[in-house]
Amino acid sequence: MGGDGGPVPVFLTSGQQTSTTVLLAEAAAGRGMEVRSLAAASALTGLSGSGDRAVHWYGGPLAYDHRIAGALGLGLLEPPDDWLAALPEEFTGRHVELTTLAEAWRVRRPVFVKPPSAKSFPAAVYADGSRLPRTGDTGDTGEAVGPDTPVLVSDIVTFAVEYRLFVLDGRVVTGSRYTVFGRLDPAPLDGDGRESEVLRFADQLLTAEGDSLPSAVAVDVGLIQDPDRGGRERWAVVEANMPWFSHSYAARVEGVLDVVLRAAGPRGWVRQGDERFVRGTARVQ
Repeated sequence: MGGDGGPVPVFLTSGQQTSTTVLLAEAAAGRGMEVRSLAAASALTGLSGSGDRAVHWYGGPLAYDHRIAGALGLGLLEPPDDWLAALPEEFTGRHVELTTLAEAWRVRRPVFVKPPSAKSFPAAVYADGSRLPRTGDTGDTGEAVGPDTPVLVSDIVTFAVEYRLFVLDGRVVTGSRYTVFGRLDPAPLDGDGRESEVLRFADQLLTAEGDSLPSAVAVDVGLIQDPDRGGRERWAVVEANMPWFSHSYAARVEGVLDVVLRAAGPRGWVRQGDERFVRGTARVQ
C-alpha cells in the first residue's frame, strides 16, 4: 500500500492496546500502512473525511462516535440489531427477541440478556428483569443505558464450545475457538478437531442468510448441549459482531486484518450492497 507513490493509508486504533490491537497494528505496518493510536495527541493530524489518505479504524464504537465520526466520517459496517432475533430457530437453537431495556425489566423468569452490538452492560444470565441495569448505569466502555436501550433477550442454553469466524464476501477466511463451557480457552480453528463441523454449519448459515449481513463481519457460532434432551448437541449462532471491535483470539491475523480493513474504511469505499449496514444508518433491517 502506498508503494506506487500514492498516499500511505493509515491504520488508526483506539488508545486501548489489547492483544488484538497490537497484532493488527503489526500486520498493518507490515503491509506498509502508517499505524496511529488515539493515545497520541497528534493521531488525527492531517486526516479528514474528504482527504486523499485512506483511513481504517480498529477500536470501540464509543471512541469512534466521540472522537472520529465528526472528523473522518468512516464507513463502518455492522450487523443489524435484529439480525440474531430474525434468524430462523434452525440457526439459533433458541428463541431470541429484540426488545428494549424497559420491556426486559418486566421479565419474571431467568433469561440471557445482552446488548445487540455495544458493550453497555454485561451479557449474562439474569434471574429476572429486575436484575438488569437501570437508567444511567454504564458498562466498561462508559456507554450509558436507558429505557430505550435495545437488548436481545433469549432462552438460556449451554454452549459447550464457541468459535469466532471472520467472514469476507460470504466466506470464512479465518477463525478461532474462544470458549469452552463459558471459560476463555482460545485455540486455532483447526486445533480441536471440529473445524469441518464448524465450517459446514457456517456454510449453511451464510448460504441461507448471508445477504442479511455486511460483506465483512465476525460471526460467533457454538455447539449447544441440551441437558433436558439427554445432552443432545446442535450447532447454533451465538451472535454477529463488528470486526473492528472484535478480539481475534487465535485466528490468523492477516485474515482478520483483511476483514477489518473492509469493515472499517473510507465512507466512499463502501460497496452498494453494504450501504444499509453502515453505522449511523437504520440499525434494524
